[in-house]
Amino acid sequence: MEDADDKASEQKPVLSTESKVAETAAAGDAAATEMDSMLSDKAEGGGASERVLNQDEIDNLLGFDASSGDTQERSGIQAIINSALVSYERLPLLEIVFDRLVRLMTTSLRNFTSDNVEVSLDNISSIRFGDYLNSIPLPAILAVFRAEELDNYGLLTVESNLIYSIVDVLLGGRRGTAAMRIEGRPYTTIERSLVQRMIEVVLGDMKSAFEPLSPVTFNLDRLEINPRFAAIARPANAAVLVKLRVDMEDRGGRIELLLPYATLEPIRELLLQMFMGEKFGRDSIWEGHLATELWRTNVDIEAVLDELPMTLNQVMNFEVGQTLLLNATPNSPIEMRCGGVALLTGRMGRVGHQVAVRVESNVQQKNLLQIEGQK
Repeated sequence: MEDADDKASEQKPVLSTESKVAETAAAGDAAATEMDSMLSDKAEGGGASERVLNQDEIDNLLGFDASSGDTQERSGIQAIINSALVSYERLPLLEIVFDRLVRLMTTSLRNFTSDNVEVSLDNISSIRFGDYLNSIPLPAILAVFRAEELDNYGLLTVESNLIYSIVDVLLGGRRGTAAMRIEGRPYTTIERSLVQRMIEVVLGDMKSAFEPLSPVTFNLDRLEINPRFAAIARPANAAVLVKLRVDMEDRGGRIELLLPYATLEPIRELLLQMFMGEKFGRDSIWEGHLATELWRTNVDIEAVLDELPMTLNQVMNFEVGQTLLLNATPNSPIEMRCGGVALLTGRMGRVGHQVAVRVESNVQQKNLLQIEGQK
């Protein structure tokens, strides 16, 4: 019995220790649960600054659209980076010119290839020149052309798919078969010649497209394979990029047209118009009203018989009754001026009790006749 009591007394402290440990663990769990609830309440109430952004919020902040893969969104930090670019939307008439170019190219390329050709305008965007050179998919043919009246250059890029399609069509390839694309070799002389003919057709259509706005002649300067040799502007300069899609049944490719803003600067005022023939700040009603009021305006006319050069000392010494001798007679021609500008010449006479001048000639017409006589 004594042994059983000793064993019971030895086991009691052990049971109490285990119960304390369990109570401590339970208290710790309760404290942790309470802390989590407090943190969640704080985050919902006023602790938004400690909340971690998810991937969608980070993409929106940076201006990226992960769903469409488009990195050119005008929002967030991306908008700040691209804020230095000049948007083509500030030149509304430029889009009308390129729409006209698409229609002209559809007709001319059909005549050039004797095939069913459809040309469509993919998009018009603004881009830095250096970024465009780095984004050109190689191999490709880059045509550098010169706008004569604008005194600057532009760039026309023909993708490899369109190059092989044009070669296949012009050399009598069968319909319904995709053009064979050979990688790892430069373009042959025949391929370059055929593509050059197509580029000349496109440049001729560009001339016709710009003609209603302003006469511009586009002449092909050279063909390049390496984009480094096609540098026509500084890398940071802004340019307008036009992407055209050429489809010939199951064959085709893309033509990209790049015009630096420096090239379009001489006709910038024309491109700012919302429609062809728009005139800024001009109202025909007010023009007619202003012209009517001008015709009714009274002006002072001075009839000058003669002029006598004198010194300031002689003028200061004028006296009452002094006579000034003029080198003019009653039959001398009289010059009539308005605001110091000579307008008419005439002869002096009398009408009733008043001295009058009869107009005989116009000074401007007289000067023109003298100039023509000297020629």
